[in-house]
Amino acid sequence: MSTKDDVEKLERELAGLELEAKQPGKLSATLEKMLALEKTYRLAADFVAAPRLCVAIVDVLRSCDDWDGLCEHVAALTKRRAQLKQAITSMVRRCMEFIDEAPTGAVRLKLIETLCDATSGKIFVEVEKSRLTRALAKMHEDEGRVDEACGVMQEVAIETYGALTRHEKLFFIEEQVRLCLAKKDYLRALILSRKINPKVFDELIEKDKKDLAKAAIASKGDDELTEAEKEAKKQEKIKKEGQVEHAEGYFEPTDKGIPSLEDLKLRYYELMVEYYSHSDEYLEQCRCYQNILECAEVKSNVERWAPTLKKVVWLVCLSKHEPMQQSILHNVKGNLKLSDLPAHESLIKQFCTKEIIHWTTLQETFAGEIAAETEIFGGEKGAKRVEDLKLRVIEHNMLVISSYYSRISLPRLAELLCLSADETEKHLSSCVVDKSVSAKIDRPAGLVDFSTAKSSDWLLNKWANNIDQLLTCLDKSSHLIQKEAQTYKVSL
Repeated sequence: MSTKDDVEKLERELAGLELEAKQPGKLSATLEKMLALEKTYRLAADFVAAPRLCVAIVDVLRSCDDWDGLCEHVAALTKRRAQLKQAITSMVRRCMEFIDEAPTGAVRLKLIETLCDATSGKIFVEVEKSRLTRALAKMHEDEGRVDEACGVMQEVAIETYGALTRHEKLFFIEEQVRLCLAKKDYLRALILSRKINPKVFDELIEKDKKDLAKAAIASKGDDELTEAEKEAKKQEKIKKEGQVEHAEGYFEPTDKGIPSLEDLKLRYYELMVEYYSHSDEYLEQCRCYQNILECAEVKSNVERWAPTLKKVVWLVCLSKHEPMQQSILHNVKGNLKLSDLPAHESLIKQFCTKEIIHWTTLQETFAGEIAAETEIFGGEKGAKRVEDLKLRVIEHNMLVISSYYSRISLPRLAELLCLSADETEKHLSSCVVDKSVSAKIDRPAGLVDFSTAKSSDWLLNKWANNIDQLLTCLDKSSHLIQKEAQTYKVSL
């Protein structure tokens, strides 16, 4: 290992070589001298001088604008025998600073691909590998090659990279999902999205807040602290002393170009909305928009929460009847901000009330709102979603009728639903298949029976309960008879 004097001597020698390299026709000879020095220090396993020489070589090539030579020397130096990890890491980090300085896109692309090859399979430069992969994917995407960008990003299993912070990992996975959606590869987008646990966003945001609060308390003197802060500091000290200290993992600082955790949380749910919109999963879309409403950036901005809350209302109404849908429906009804949207509040109340909704009236009343909601009712799927809303109205009416009637004639049911007899039978059958309604149709008699079929277990329990009540009644009667006989001294 080099001493302080050796390092100073090396720096003076490198300064002279850099000046020599700038002279016309001296670049090749200077590089040969530097490579010879690099070999000497590399074979001596000098992890101070060897990295410095590798960095000096790429600096000389950059100063001479020899981009092809830079790529060639990076590839050669990383493959040399007994090359030190410190040398490869230092060289790659320095070359990453040159990416934005490349004169053309082709040169930038070649440099990034060279650095990707140099870092491939090396765990000690996995952070650089991930960032280079993102840069390469962005170049492909900017030039319209979305498939290539998606392929490059999918080559990296970012969840296995231990030196990256969870913040940066979340951003990388979101980029993978976004590119898959851009490529229309919805299945892979779903698989990748499941690598993210949505609870992580809140955990990390809370952790950051606590760390900032601790740092603020630690920066103050004892005289400047309030009583509450002193107590918190004391409790933290007691907690730390009572715990066994464990070695903490090392994480590289998060890249400054990555959005904040609040923005990543919002972006994640927007990506999931895009996925569920493709598969018409209205309830999942509604849940995503509910989570978007909880984001700090949306919650405090009326221009953002009002359109989002409108989407929540429409999507919960478009969702099929099920316990989760009913829970969300009543939660939305109790949202205090809904009072600022009277039309949508009226719509929610209609679906929460056990009264028949007339489709034609609803369509006329909310025609303006439907036309304004272009993200849901616009585009190619707009007509289908209006039809789905009509089906949800029919389903709601069917449930209302089944709660008030145990038996009804088919013509009367068709009249209440404002449908023909054939359409009524079709929709009723659909509701029975979906198990939202229990019903039987007696076609010869033209009747619909809404009574629920009793299972054998239920019938057996009912019979046992009746027998139990009968025996209890007999026992009580016998006791009263015996009491009367003893009172009046009558022999039985």
